[in-house]
Amino acid sequence: MSLFNTVRNTIVPVHKEGYPFVAAFFVASLILGWIFKPLFWIGMIFTLWCAYFFRDPERVTPQDDDLVISPADGRVSAIQMVTPPAELDLGSEPMLRISVFMNVFNCHVNRAPMRGRIASINYRSGSFVNAELDKASEDNERNGLVIETRHGPIGVVQIAGLVARRILCWANTNEPLDAGERFGLIRFGSRLDVFLPAGAAPRVSLGQTAIAGETVIAEFASAKGPVISRRS
Repeated sequence: MSLFNTVRNTIVPVHKEGYPFVAAFFVASLILGWIFKPLFWIGMIFTLWCAYFFRDPERVTPQDDDLVISPADGRVSAIQMVTPPAELDLGSEPMLRISVFMNVFNCHVNRAPMRGRIASINYRSGSFVNAELDKASEDNERNGLVIETRHGPIGVVQIAGLVARRILCWANTNEPLDAGERFGLIRFGSRLDVFLPAGAAPRVSLGQTAIAGETVIAEFASAKGPVISRRS
């Protein structure tokens, strides 16, 4: 029983949105193996990668309404003051934007950065340039949520990338969200932007690896100022 529990706890579940893709890769592997046996094993490698891509692990989220939690796994690619996208209706004044870039090996399940109520959801079609580029915030296909929190409205924007072709959001307007709660997914490489009002101080540095639902990326009501870090 102990061995069974160890194996069960080690295997990360696959999100249901990934089932059709994993099945398709597996069927393709069988067909390719029927044509040429070594192709079956190549196909199985891609099948396992697909299952790994759609993994949906459990996360332990800090329960503090002053903390902003990373909405995505990936690398912190931008920390700057910018004007939020017009469709979010967050005004024309610059807000703190923290961006997390997800490559094809990151978990792509998106989680709410703070507790609150969804005030609006706005989808915009667009192109599919590299999501790591700054212009992706304006040019790429995206889906933006405005969440009303105790510190005011914040924006969370799902941005499609060079490979990504599908943004999923299963949250609805006027629904409550808890910090760390799953609200969406982007397939195959993308980026999440979080727009924060005055009073938020960054708690991550450029290039830092963030874990969705666990890593604190910013904090409100703190006089400590920005975090200084070093590579080692």
